[in-house]
Amino acid sequence: MSLSLYEAFVPNCQQVVGALANLIDKGEAFAKDKGISDEDMIGARLAEDMWNLPWHVRSCWVHSAYVISLLPSGEFSPDFTQVPDSWDAMRAQVAATLDGLAKVTPEELEAVADSTIGFVLGGKRLMEFTGQNFLLSFSQPNVYFHATTFYDILRMKGVPLGKRDFMGVPRFKS
Repeated sequence: MSLSLYEAFVPNCQQVVGALANLIDKGEAFAKDKGISDEDMIGARLAEDMWNLPWHVRSCWVHSAYVISLLPSGEFSPDFTQVPDSWDAMRAQVAATLDGLAKVTPEELEAVADSTIGFVLGGKRLMEFTGQNFLLSFSQPNVYFHATTFYDILRMKGVPLGKRDFMGVPRFKS
């Protein structure tokens, strides 16, 4: 059985990003219950030189729905111009990400699987990939990294979470 690029990428992103909605709800409820300010909770980082919760939500969008929208252009440059600034804004970013992913078709991804995509940062084209390699070896690991870091920040703050909270809803045999 062969696996299409769509099957290898989109459902996994939907599962992990979908789990973020639950993590956001649990993080907000915990903060309210424990009297932790939104500023303290939302601004939390694992280390001083790392990003806070909203950046990780935005990064999951950047490396899933956003990158797919850019593949036909042949260039990817991260967009962090509208980082969420509240629990509701993070929820809205997750919803927008899931909406964008729901609109992707298998044909759309297969059409760009072998085309070249350049990673552009600071106006410089730093790396080139095929669309498939970009999604599977660059974007997908980034989605997992940022979702994991979001989870880890909440755990560091004391939110009682388990592996199932991170995993979201698996795709069971139908």
